[in-house]
Amino acid sequence: MRVAACLLLAALACVSVGARARALPAWADAGHTVVVPVRESSGEVERMEVTWFLPPGAGPFPVMLFSHGRDLSAANRASLAVGVSRAQLVFWLSRGVAVVSPVRPGYGASSGGDLEATGVRVDDAGRCVGQADFDRSTVAALRAVDATLRWLRGQPWADSGQVMLVGQSVGGLVSVAAGAYSPPGVVGVVNFAGGAGGNSERAPGSSCAPEQLESLYADYGRSTTVPSLWVYALNDQFWGADVPRAWHTAFARGGSPTTFVQTPALADGDGHGLSRHAPALWAPAVDAFLARLGDPWNAAALPRPVLRLDAADACPSTGSTPCAAPR
Repeated sequence: MRVAACLLLAALACVSVGARARALPAWADAGHTVVVPVRESSGEVERMEVTWFLPPGAGPFPVMLFSHGRDLSAANRASLAVGVSRAQLVFWLSRGVAVVSPVRPGYGASSGGDLEATGVRVDDAGRCVGQADFDRSTVAALRAVDATLRWLRGQPWADSGQVMLVGQSVGGLVSVAAGAYSPPGVVGVVNFAGGAGGNSERAPGSSCAPEQLESLYADYGRSTTVPSLWVYALNDQFWGADVPRAWHTAFARGGSPTTFVQTPALADGDGHGLSRHAPALWAPAVDAFLARLGDPWNAAALPRPVLRLDAADACPSTGSTPCAAPR
């Protein structure tokens, strides 16, 4: 049985996805996709699709590994084709950074059940029902990040010693958690709207058991050494304006270099989705963070001009072409 499992892992690690279960959106059609094995706590080996995008020029390139969020809808989780949003893809490629976007087990065409269920939900009256276990759900997602990093180290186009972990919502939380374990090659973390336990429709601006998440962030802060940037919007409809600051304060007590940025309220009301809006809304904070890291992250040091980022780079809120990753 053990030999068979090892053979399966070896086979899966080399599988390219020719005929995908669902096509990538048009803006992501330059992506390449492989299947990477993820061993879960049960011992089961799940098949996870990982899509990557390369900037122009010769590698190896620094790498941004993007962790997507968790949509409230099971149907939307099942239909996820690519985890990274167009706005994030444009930004990082324009800075000479390769983009790696795993679709974690339980989402899209990746195999597995709902491994990231937190144990708590918001009922129709806006009340929290169940017992939250954010540590368990985050650890489940961490296995996908670890598997992706292991695969990445074997890619000739990747500078596996220069990896930035970036995530949205649950993916932001997972990126912070992964950074706390100091994976080899990871040099920083960017957390967009990281958190868990919210429901913007039934309980806008609040979430379940935020104090449990504050404690978890404090734990991560005590073991983190890499620098991090936390970016939230004032009108985040999942967490509100104040709780993210408390989470960051708890994390920052650990002493690692970390910066909290809260942008003004987004006009369309989707503050939680800041990372998939026009890069002009968040790029200055990210560029300043990257500049402090020096080469190869400092955009000012690139041998060619970076792409101008303005409102035209926004992910449209309407239209037939989807471009946003899950919340």
